[in-house]
Amino acid sequence: MPLGFGPGSPATPSPRLRELKEAVRTLLDLDEDTAVVIRQLACTEPGCPPLETVVAALPMNGPPRRWTLHQPAEQITEDDLKAALLTTAPEGARPA
Repeated sequence: MPLGFGPGSPATPSPRLRELKEAVRTLLDLDEDTAVVIRQLACTEPGCPPLETVVAALPMNGPPRRWTLHQPAEQITEDDLKAALLTTAPEGARPA
């Protein structure tokens, strides 16, 4: 079963991932046309925790934004999201 998915159908996201998506949408004040994708990935780099969570905001118009939190989704709090999304530049962001 893919990481971050709950019991039942493999296409059913866990309730925690749904909560995180809504928190991201609220924190970034995203419109309904912007997709929010959250995935847990196994990290194999030295010094990296076994699971990391990638958060992406994909607007219809404009560049995508992505952040990596070095912890499993189940451990991410709203404060963790605020710290990552509001105080750090998205990965791949171009300087102004």
